[in-house]
Amino acid sequence: MKENKEQILVNRLLQKEEAAWKELFGAYSGSLTYVCSRYVIDKDDVHDVLQNSFIQMFRSIGSFEYRGSGSLKAWITRIVVNESLKYIRQNSDFKTVSEDFEIPDEQDDEDPDFEEISQQTIMIMIRTLPDGYRTVFNLYVFEKKSHKEIAEILGIAENSSASQFHRAKSILAQKIKEYKMSKAAQYE
Repeated sequence: MKENKEQILVNRLLQKEEAAWKELFGAYSGSLTYVCSRYVIDKDDVHDVLQNSFIQMFRSIGSFEYRGSGSLKAWITRIVVNESLKYIRQNSDFKTVSEDFEIPDEQDDEDPDFEEISQQTIMIMIRTLPDGYRTVFNLYVFEKKSHKEIAEILGIAENSSASQFHRAKSILAQKIKEYKMSKAAQYE
Protein backbone atom coordinates (compact mmCIF):
# COMPACT_ATOMS: atom_id res chain seq x y z
CA MET A 1 0.00 0.00 0.00
CA LYS A 2 1.33 3.39 -1.01
CA GLU A 3 1.92 6.10 1.61
CA ASN A 4 -0.04 9.27 1.03
CA LYS A 5 1.42 12.77 1.04
CA GLU A 6 0.25 13.53 4.58
CA GLN A 7 1.77 10.35 5.97
CA ILE A 8 5.09 11.11 4.26
CA LEU A 9 5.03 14.61 5.77
CA VAL A 10 4.35 13.13 9.22
CA ASN A 11 7.35 10.82 8.87
CA ARG A 12 9.53 13.78 7.90
CA LEU A 13 8.19 15.81 10.85
CA LEU A 14 9.01 12.95 13.19
CA GLN A 15 12.59 13.14 11.91
CA LYS A 16 12.53 16.87 12.87
CA GLU A 17 13.34 17.73 9.26
CA GLU A 18 13.40 21.54 8.97
CA ALA A 19 12.01 21.55 5.42
CA ALA A 20 9.06 19.44 6.59
CA TRP A 21 8.21 21.98 9.30
CA LYS A 22 8.35 24.77 6.73
CA GLU A 23 6.08 22.73 4.48
CA LEU A 24 3.63 22.16 7.35
CA PHE A 25 3.63 25.86 8.12
CA GLY A 26 3.12 26.79 4.48
CA ALA A 27 0.33 24.29 3.98
CA TYR A 28 -1.64 24.95 7.15
CA SER A 29 -0.81 28.42 8.52
CA GLY A 30 -3.74 30.05 6.70
CA SER A 31 -6.38 27.68 8.03
CA LEU A 32 -4.81 27.66 11.50
CA THR A 33 -4.81 31.47 11.55
CA TYR A 34 -8.52 31.35 10.74
CA VAL A 35 -9.16 28.88 13.57
CA CYS A 36 -7.15 30.94 16.04
CA SER A 37 -8.83 34.21 15.03
CA ARG A 38 -12.22 32.73 15.94
CA TYR A 39 -11.03 32.82 19.55
CA VAL A 40 -8.38 35.55 19.71
CA ILE A 41 -9.18 38.99 18.29
CA ASP A 42 -5.94 41.00 18.19
CA LYS A 43 -3.72 40.16 15.18
CA ASP A 44 -0.51 40.34 17.23
CA ASP A 45 -2.02 37.99 19.81
CA VAL A 46 -3.12 35.60 17.04
CA HIS A 47 0.48 35.61 15.78
CA ASP A 48 1.79 34.85 19.30
CA VAL A 49 -0.73 32.04 19.84
CA LEU A 50 0.16 30.50 16.47
CA GLN A 51 3.86 30.70 17.28
CA ASN A 52 3.23 28.96 20.60
CA SER A 53 1.10 26.39 18.77
CA PHE A 54 3.88 25.54 16.33
CA ILE A 55 6.33 25.24 19.22
CA GLN A 56 3.88 22.88 20.92
CA MET A 57 3.54 20.86 17.70
CA PHE A 58 7.33 20.58 17.41
CA ARG A 59 7.68 19.47 21.03
CA SER A 60 4.89 16.91 20.90
CA ILE A 61 5.14 15.49 17.37
CA GLY A 62 6.62 12.33 18.88
CA SER A 63 3.28 11.60 20.56
CA PHE A 64 1.29 12.10 17.34
CA GLU A 65 -0.28 8.94 16.00
CA TYR A 66 -1.17 8.91 12.31
CA ARG A 67 -4.73 7.57 11.98
CA GLY A 68 -5.37 8.14 8.31
CA SER A 69 -5.93 11.03 5.99
CA GLY A 70 -6.84 14.24 7.82
CA SER A 71 -5.50 13.14 11.19
CA LEU A 72 -2.53 15.53 11.00
CA LYS A 73 -4.77 18.51 10.29
CA ALA A 74 -7.12 17.49 13.11
CA TRP A 75 -4.18 17.18 15.53
CA ILE A 76 -2.64 20.56 14.67
CA THR A 77 -6.07 22.24 14.74
CA ARG A 78 -6.69 20.82 18.23
CA ILE A 79 -3.33 22.24 19.36
CA VAL A 80 -4.27 25.70 18.01
CA VAL A 81 -7.66 25.58 19.75
CA ASN A 82 -6.02 24.50 23.02
CA GLU A 83 -3.37 27.23 22.78
CA SER A 84 -6.10 29.79 21.98
CA LEU A 85 -8.08 28.71 25.03
CA LYS A 86 -4.93 28.86 27.15
CA TYR A 87 -4.36 32.42 25.93
CA ILE A 88 -7.97 33.39 26.74
CA ARG A 89 -7.75 31.90 30.23
CA GLN A 90 -4.55 33.85 30.91
CA ASN A 91 -5.66 37.15 29.38
CA SER A 92 -9.42 37.40 29.75
CA ASP A 93 -12.12 36.97 32.34
CA PHE A 94 -14.41 34.89 30.15
CA LYS A 95 -16.06 33.22 33.15
CA THR A 96 -17.91 36.35 34.17
CA VAL A 97 -19.51 37.63 31.00
CA SER A 98 -21.28 40.85 31.75
CA GLU A 99 -24.95 40.20 32.31
CA ASP A 100 -25.73 43.76 31.31
CA PHE A 101 -24.41 43.18 27.79
CA GLU A 102 -27.29 44.12 25.54
CA ILE A 103 -29.28 41.02 24.68
CA PRO A 104 -31.95 41.39 22.01
CA ASP A 105 -35.50 41.66 23.36
CA GLU A 106 -36.88 39.28 20.78
CA GLN A 107 -35.58 35.94 21.92
CA ASP A 108 -36.62 32.85 20.09
CA ASP A 109 -35.06 29.47 19.67
CA GLU A 110 -34.78 29.69 15.91
CA ASP A 111 -31.31 29.42 14.45
CA PRO A 112 -30.04 32.59 12.80
CA ASP A 113 -30.63 32.74 9.03
CA PHE A 114 -27.17 32.79 7.46
CA GLU A 115 -28.40 32.74 3.85
CA GLU A 116 -26.99 35.40 1.55
CA ILE A 117 -24.36 36.49 4.09
CA SER A 118 -20.71 35.85 3.34
CA GLN A 119 -18.64 33.65 5.62
CA GLN A 120 -16.34 36.62 6.23
CA THR A 121 -19.23 38.81 7.41
CA ILE A 122 -20.50 36.08 9.73
CA MET A 123 -16.97 35.66 11.14
CA ILE A 124 -16.78 39.39 11.81
CA MET A 125 -20.10 39.16 13.68
CA ILE A 126 -18.85 36.21 15.74
CA ARG A 127 -15.64 38.07 16.56
CA THR A 128 -17.65 40.98 18.04
CA LEU A 129 -19.20 38.73 20.70
CA PRO A 130 -17.87 39.09 24.26
CA ASP A 131 -15.04 36.65 25.02
CA GLY A 132 -17.13 34.15 26.97
CA TYR A 133 -19.97 34.03 24.47
CA ARG A 134 -17.56 33.78 21.55
CA THR A 135 -15.50 31.04 23.18
CA VAL A 136 -18.52 28.89 24.06
CA PHE A 137 -20.09 29.51 20.65
CA ASN A 138 -16.91 28.46 18.84
CA LEU A 139 -16.41 25.34 20.94
CA TYR A 140 -20.03 24.28 20.48
CA VAL A 141 -20.45 25.11 16.78
CA PHE A 142 -17.00 24.63 15.26
CA GLU A 143 -15.36 22.12 17.59
CA LYS A 144 -18.60 20.13 18.11
CA LYS A 145 -18.16 20.02 21.90
CA SER A 146 -21.11 19.34 24.21
CA HIS A 147 -21.96 21.80 26.97
CA LYS A 148 -20.63 19.27 29.46
CA GLU A 149 -17.29 19.14 27.61
CA ILE A 150 -17.18 22.92 27.30
CA ALA A 151 -17.85 23.29 31.02
CA GLU A 152 -14.93 20.98 31.79
CA ILE A 153 -12.60 22.73 29.32
CA LEU A 154 -13.41 26.22 30.61
CA GLY A 155 -13.96 25.40 34.26
CA ILE A 156 -17.52 26.75 34.28
CA ALA A 157 -20.89 25.20 35.09
CA GLU A 158 -22.61 23.25 32.34
CA ASN A 159 -25.67 25.51 32.52
CA SER A 160 -23.38 28.55 32.15
CA SER A 161 -22.10 27.09 28.91
CA ALA A 162 -25.64 26.55 27.63
CA SER A 163 -26.68 30.03 28.76
CA GLN A 164 -23.71 31.72 27.12
CA PHE A 165 -24.31 29.78 23.91
CA HIS A 166 -27.98 30.80 23.88
CA ARG A 167 -27.06 34.45 24.45
CA ALA A 168 -24.39 34.33 21.73
CA LYS A 169 -26.92 32.87 19.33
CA SER A 170 -29.47 35.56 20.24
CA ILE A 171 -26.95 38.35 19.69
CA LEU A 172 -25.89 36.85 16.35
CA ALA A 173 -29.52 36.49 15.26
CA GLN A 174 -30.05 40.19 16.04
CA LYS A 175 -26.86 41.18 14.19
CA ILE A 176 -27.94 39.14 11.17
CA LYS A 177 -31.40 40.72 11.22
CA GLU A 178 -29.87 44.21 11.40
CA TYR A 179 -27.41 43.36 8.62
CA LYS A 180 -30.19 42.12 6.33
CA MET A 181 -32.33 45.17 7.11
CA SER A 182 -29.44 47.49 6.27
CA LYS A 183 -28.82 45.59 3.00
CA ALA A 184 -32.51 45.77 2.10
CA ALA A 185 -32.52 49.54 2.85
CA GLN A 186 -29.65 50.02 0.39
CA TYR A 187 -31.79 48.68 -2.44
CA GLU A 188 -34.85 50.80 -1.71
